[in-house]
Amino acid sequence: MKTLKDIHAIAVIGAGTMGSGIAQLAATAGFNTLIYDVNDAALNNAKRLIDENLEGAVKRGKMQPEEKKETLKRIKTVNDFEAVIADIVIEAAIEKLDIKRDIFKKLETQNAHDCILATNTSSIPITQIAYGLQNPERVVGMHFFNPAHIMKLVEVISGAQTNMKIAEIINLLAEKMGKKAVMAKDSPGFIVNRVARHYYVEGLQILEENVASVEVIDELAEASGFKMGPFKLMDLIGVDTNFSVTTSIYEQFHYDSKFRPSRIQKQLVDAGYWGRKTKKGFYTY
Repeated sequence: MKTLKDIHAIAVIGAGTMGSGIAQLAATAGFNTLIYDVNDAALNNAKRLIDENLEGAVKRGKMQPEEKKETLKRIKTVNDFEAVIADIVIEAAIEKLDIKRDIFKKLETQNAHDCILATNTSSIPITQIAYGLQNPERVVGMHFFNPAHIMKLVEVISGAQTNMKIAEIINLLAEKMGKKAVMAKDSPGFIVNRVARHYYVEGLQILEENVASVEVIDELAEASGFKMGPFKLMDLIGVDTNFSVTTSIYEQFHYDSKFRPSRIQKQLVDAGYWGRKTKKGFYTY
């Protein structure tokens, strides 16, 4: 069984917003970091985002220029899945169960038997992702929050077969990355997304009923002490991502009406208005 001292190389599956943020954290913490994506444009964009984030840290005095240089040296990008070999692989792909299962089945065959397989899923049960693997005990949830390089919390989720020693290693890894890790059981939405779901759902319900506008709802939430109103936050996270998580939790709670996804939000998703990343969501950027 590995210990944190045995971890030298970390691979990240997916070069999107979350994947690039996680890779940045891993490299900054001193690990040789591999980013995989089938899309070369996504890989180039990930490198650009990481460089910009690190340069911002340098300008704020949080990092020395030499540290930035060394961090970037530790990052490698690949579009060949067979090259994804590491001590820990963190999957940050699309929130689709069949895709995640396929990724882990491939990872299991090409990595060492003690490679830890972590998923950044925000809503899919770890037990379901690990189903059918030869060694489901090495699959664990490591759920970061957007933006990953800033948000302090990480949920470490154990599935029904997850070895607790592996969960403990991931807990220590999160702390080494400068995060506050919390251990969670494998339940719909885990902790944060279950608690936070109604922040979004109720805001959308108020909008659907024409009680108030997006701007007014956000202003009221922020005046009540929240740093961001629900609509600004959905635009930051990604309207599509937020809708996907709500839909997943709605299904896992057997279509309980209190988790019902919003028709207004689905319309934005269908139109390609996914928030800040597309320059338009509930707001225009």
